[in-house]
Amino acid sequence: MAHEPMPTQTDILLEGFLALDTPTGFRAELIEGEIVVTPPPDGDHEDYLSTVFEQVVLRSATPMQLSGHKGLILSSAGSQPADHVIPDATIAPRALRLFRGAPPWMPSDGVAMVVEVTSSKPAKDRVAKRHGYARAGLPLHLLVDRDKSATTLFSEPEEGDHLTSRTALFGKLLPLPAPFSFDLETGDFL
Repeated sequence: MAHEPMPTQTDILLEGFLALDTPTGFRAELIEGEIVVTPPPDGDHEDYLSTVFEQVVLRSATPMQLSGHKGLILSSAGSQPADHVIPDATIAPRALRLFRGAPPWMPSDGVAMVVEVTSSKPAKDRVAKRHGYARAGLPLHLLVDRDKSATTLFSEPEEGDHLTSRTALFGKLLPLPAPFSFDLETGDFL
């Protein structure tokens, strides 16, 4: 008589995560083997995000689609299950139509940039998510760090981190490379 294989800890963690029913407005993510539940963002968080959205839509050299709170499946960290993250913004070239027909959790292939605005768990935004985005090979990760009054663009992902980062204090311009090809104005963050 054949027996079903016993589920591993990784299987149990992923199954439990995917079965979560979070309260309205909250979001649950699986980051480096840890389930992280985040409350709805405050108004300042959404204002920063709106400022980035507006500039990307109006100024990007390549027409872009933006999704707030799109679930992405990233490469796993070691023996952990694959990260399941919800960036504050996921941006992709409009021509790809990545979001049309996509499941709630989709692969990150084709995403041009993710945006994170620090909130109640800034260490996750600054380190763990950055590493996850690099492991997945996402070309650009924009971090709006409210505590540090700075915006950082991470690029050139390799071996679980980014080889390049460029930081601009709020009020200064931050150049975004192709396919965006414009200077992000951060004066409205002040």
